[in-house]
Amino acid sequence: MILLVSLLVGATGLILIPITVLLFEVVLAVTLRRRAPPLPATARPGIVIVIPAHDEDTIIGDTLRAIRPQIRSTDRLIVVADNCRDDTAAIAAAEGAAVLRREDPVHRGKGYALDFAIRHLGCDARKTVLFIDADCRMDARSIDSIAGLCVQTQRPVQALYLMQAPADAGPLIRIAEFAWIVKNRVRPLGMLRLGLPCHLMGTGMAFPWACIEAAQLATGHIAEDVKIGVELARVGKPPLFCPEACVTSAFPKSQEGMQSQRTRWEHGQLDFALTEVPRLLVHALAERNMALLSLVIDLCVPPLALLLLLGASLWVMSAAFYVAVHASLPLIMTTTAMSLLTLSVLLSWSRYGRGIVSLGDLLWAGRYALAKIPLYARFLLAKQSVWVRSKRD
Repeated sequence: MILLVSLLVGATGLILIPITVLLFEVVLAVTLRRRAPPLPATARPGIVIVIPAHDEDTIIGDTLRAIRPQIRSTDRLIVVADNCRDDTAAIAAAEGAAVLRREDPVHRGKGYALDFAIRHLGCDARKTVLFIDADCRMDARSIDSIAGLCVQTQRPVQALYLMQAPADAGPLIRIAEFAWIVKNRVRPLGMLRLGLPCHLMGTGMAFPWACIEAAQLATGHIAEDVKIGVELARVGKPPLFCPEACVTSAFPKSQEGMQSQRTRWEHGQLDFALTEVPRLLVHALAERNMALLSLVIDLCVPPLALLLLLGASLWVMSAAFYVAVHASLPLIMTTTAMSLLTLSVLLSWSRYGRGIVSLGDLLWAGRYALAKIPLYARFLLAKQSVWVRSKRD
């Protein structure tokens, strides 16, 4: 019994670490103010905008028309038609984009498409490359903001990337949108206010040519954005968060599309964290690389739903031990952990989530977490390791 109580205390101590990191990031994002940088000069250098697309003929035209007002005459717009079996290439060409056709049924995934574009651009004179997903929209002036900041700092720059729920979405989808805001807005903003870098988010990413030319893009890893960001931090070019620029996409309406999307995102990032954090931590400490160390620490924070499931499970076990043998320490620790997690969620909601989900709807968070148990079970039993395109609506 003493051994079981000791194991429970140890497990609770481990989960307290990411919860404390999360609360620290949230408090910084909520309490500290940041002066927005000046808008970039109007005469920014020309950039290359690369849009990878796999069978996106239903949306690629709208995407290109939406970003056209932000494109200047010195810019170059490229669509990579990656293993397409539809009219993506023809529609993109009709909208004025240069089209690169890639055919490789073995090596599939966005990383390979991006690498194909970079290899094609080997002799291009432009020095900044911007990646945008085919289903995304860039807010006004966003391209100027991230391109200008990238040129100014000579560092990778990540725009704020948000997922939006449909207008008629139920509470579970709205909670998913709120959880996305915590992950992609609140936490990176907290790190930024300490002068720390952020993780890359897969779209709305600008790179100096020297950074992206040397990056290992063609890996097929389903968390290729996170992998690229930490490797750039290792060589002294950590990504910089630019919340003044925003890129948005929509959650799929279909259950199949939503499930596929969540599985790819969470399996990829959990796998990367579990397999790479020890190696990266050693490198960060050995090289005294604070930027890399901050990204590694942030990687240790799992998704909110998983944190809630783990914390609630430990609390139930602690309560059972208290009733059985009056062991109070595990119950005190798990109650503290759940209180800190709740505080993190409420602080995030009070500042950034009121327009997304009501306080009453947050009571559905437990059901939202329970609904993701099969996703985490598949990670243990049949982890997804290859890229699978989410079904469009």
